Amino acid sequence: MTTTQTSVVHDLGALAHRLAHPAGTPCVCEPPQVLADRPDGTVVRSGAIVAKAHAADADREALAARIALAAAPGLTGILLPPLTAPEVPGTAGEIRHPELSGDPRDPVPAGHAAVPGARPVTLWPLGTPVDPADPGAAPWAEAAGLLARLHRTEPPFPLPPMRGPAKAARAVARMCAALPGAPAALPVLAGWHALPAWARGESPPSMRRDRFLCHGDLHLGQLVRHPAPDGPWLLIDVDDAGTGDPAWDLARPAAWYAAGLLAPEDWSVFLRAYRSAGGPAVPAAGDPWPVLDVPARALTVQTAAVALAKCAAERRDPDAHEQLMIESCARIATLPPELASGPAS
Repeated sequence: MTTTQTSVVHDLGALAHRLAHPAGTPCVCEPPQVLADRPDGTVVRSGAIVAKAHAADADREALAARIALAAAPGLTGILLPPLTAPEVPGTAGEIRHPELSGDPRDPVPAGHAAVPGARPVTLWPLGTPVDPADPGAAPWAEAAGLLARLHRTEPPFPLPPMRGPAKAARAVARMCAALPGAPAALPVLAGWHALPAWARGESPPSMRRDRFLCHGDLHLGQLVRHPAPDGPWLLIDVDDAGTGDPAWDLARPAAWYAAGLLAPEDWSVFLRAYRSAGGPAVPAAGDPWPVLDVPARALTVQTAAVALAKCAAERRDPDAHEQLMIESCARIATLPPELASGPAS
């Protein structure tokens, strides 16, 4: 861990701890706990308070709009609301993102801050995450229902585009930087170049598919029960949320199913629950793959690119699951679209 990262973790912990235990309040909890520590998201918990430092290069106004979205009354019961959020006077472009100096003893205006490295900070209530040790209890139906409700909700104010395609492009760039010219990256690049421009973040989707409210980075790690420990499931992490093609939010489980990583019965539960809740991303009946094909391929490429970048950083070979996604990239680059998205044999 670098000195800057250590400083960010320390200051986040101090901030969360101070807010969880106001002056004069006895402290009986454990020391601040690091939940995640990456350049694009450092998360520290103290008591019932969670502080998150976002990416240093985050668009401040876009982030403020996304945090305001999580606090919007129309999203109650779908998105975990922040402890406080910027006001929305009419358009996302008018939202001002307040900042705090790196000193955790300073006041906290509107629940937002900046820590060393100029990373904006947001504050959240604690939720109970999905238990990775209990895959049989994975809330696929609940996740699908929340997505359907999100997609059916009219955006309450102007929002930036959903960052799903941009996130995929960033993953590929990260892989190329970590493995310049490496043969191991060729299948992933082949899959990437086979995608249409909109799925690579190089052009907007069709007008018919760009107006829906989307999460932008759906996976089971994006759900928590709130209030903890056994409240209803809610979606978290709105860093990539915005308007766009709702099929993108179904793309990761679709890609896992196509690659053989998600059991057919789990995929059926997810898809059936989404359709039952009136989700607009796929037709109400019939084959969903004509709509899901391109987003699922894009998420396959993104997953494989991230895996290869991590392998390079950790100086190791891909594990079995990572290798399966890399091989899927070669597969989707060579087969016709109507054959590329079916489950692996």
